[in-house]
Amino acid sequence: MVNVPKERKTFCKGKKCGKHTNHKVTQYKTGKASAFAQGKRRYDSKQKGFGGQTKPIFHKKAKTTKKITLRLECKECKAKKQLVIKRTKHFELGEKKKSSGY
Repeated sequence: MVNVPKERKTFCKGKKCGKHTNHKVTQYKTGKASAFAQGKRRYDSKQKGFGGQTKPIFHKKAKTTKKITLRLECKECKAKKQLVIKRTKHFELGEKKKSSGY
């Protein structure tokens, strides 16, 4: 289990900063896929009509986890950057440590 603080002091590459500042940490989530992206338009036009499935569908999934991506936002200049951390099954953002029940 990985527990990451909600705030972290790290280097900001922003035009105004260029120094170590406090950053707000959130977990990156992929946005909604656009129906008008070139690959999606090409795929849809290829699928149209008779002939069944035209491109391979991936089935041999080997990984059980995903790499966690953190989104860091500078509190001074609002510049954003992404930081990839290791693979983990359980990820927490700034939660208190659970005390053992003894």
